[in-house]
Amino acid sequence: MRKAVLALTTLLFVIGTIGTNIGPALIDEHPRLILMLSARNRNLFGAVPYIDLMSYLLIGFTRVLIAGVALFLVGRWYGTKTLGWVEGNMGELPAIYKWTERLVDKAGSVMVVLMPGSNIVCLLVGHRRMAPRRFIPLLMLGITIKLAVLWRGGKLFENQIKDFLSYIERYQWWVVGALFIASALQSARKGRRKSN
Repeated sequence: MRKAVLALTTLLFVIGTIGTNIGPALIDEHPRLILMLSARNRNLFGAVPYIDLMSYLLIGFTRVLIAGVALFLVGRWYGTKTLGWVEGNMGELPAIYKWTERLVDKAGSVMVVLMPGSNIVCLLVGHRRMAPRRFIPLLMLGITIKLAVLWRGGKLFENQIKDFLSYIERYQWWVVGALFIASALQSARKGRRKSN
């Protein structure tokens, strides 16, 4: 079971990176595919003008829930190894992560509701041994609020989203290429840090 969850977490990370990088080019033509790959806030927000509400809710909710539960379990089962892995991937943890860690220690339940898609929050509350029967309802509430806010915001700024995507359409594959290069450089930098 643990190996399956680790494999799932790795798969979600890989397809999430792909979905994030190709999102600017394909969100208007294939919003469902992009949300299945990566339900990051920018993809959820950018998909609103191009997707029906039911698909948006079903795909967005499921994708964030699966990732949140998988990360919670990884944090719960692997504890300090998990945090060491995060730090190893990032080098020294930025101040925002240390700040998030302190907030999780003080108000873990609130953080799950306010940041349901946050990898670090899900890992930390798992590591801090929050009970699954408490975590899952909080996560589901947080996802519901998040999707409602992003849907409403996407509707309010629908024309601006369409204008922006139309504007970058001419350069969309250059943007995608730049995002993949940035991802590769970031991975190479992490690899160099680990070897030093």
